[in-house]
Amino acid sequence: MSGSHVVAGLPQLVAGPLDLGSGELWRTVAVVVVAGAASFLWGGINPATLIGRTLGRDVTRAGSGNPGATNAGRVLGRKWGILVGVLDVAKGFVPAFLGAAFGSVWLAYVLGVAAVLGHVFSPYLRGRGGKGVATALGAILGVHPWYAVALLAVFVLVFAVSRWVALGSLLAAALMLVGGLLAAFDRLPGAIGLPTMIWAWVLGLVIVLRHRDNVISRLRSLGRLE
Repeated sequence: MSGSHVVAGLPQLVAGPLDLGSGELWRTVAVVVVAGAASFLWGGINPATLIGRTLGRDVTRAGSGNPGATNAGRVLGRKWGILVGVLDVAKGFVPAFLGAAFGSVWLAYVLGVAAVLGHVFSPYLRGRGGKGVATALGAILGVHPWYAVALLAVFVLVFAVSRWVALGSLLAAALMLVGGLLAAFDRLPGAIGLPTMIWAWVLGLVIVLRHRDNVISRLRSLGRLE
């Protein structure tokens, strides 16, 4: 598919060639910058810490200290962990869906990534944040729903077998990297080539890097690292 692919029947904010001699380019840049900043700030809102404070608990000082759904479930209880997970998914879904609906697929990519980075490096938590898994799932769901379902299936299957959330997240991230390569060679349905590859790789690598401490800790506990 071409880079101008958008959701059928919906208007395009950014699609097709830009007239560099007019103000169109700068209007487009301004829209992307403002929308990207708004998505980053939106993604930075952290449900785990907000709900925790409402319940009189600080999730950043209990359990693993990670302000995400898994730790919220440990510290606050399962139902609250599920709620945090749903809200984290929504943080990625909303900007990506709106970007695709009122702009283009690549705009949805930019806004989805911005929301994930906002979650991971929350400006409201002094640059701290969660692992980005649920928010990345939402960002993918907003533009490529079938891809999100496949990644979720991998996560659920791996977790069911291993009972290790980080392993499920890492293998889902690995599938994202593979999907990015397939997109680059036009072998991924609904992809738009290089933009899809970059988007998938950015999301996948963010998740991998955010889980490096989990992997090191688990290997040490198994005696694999000194």
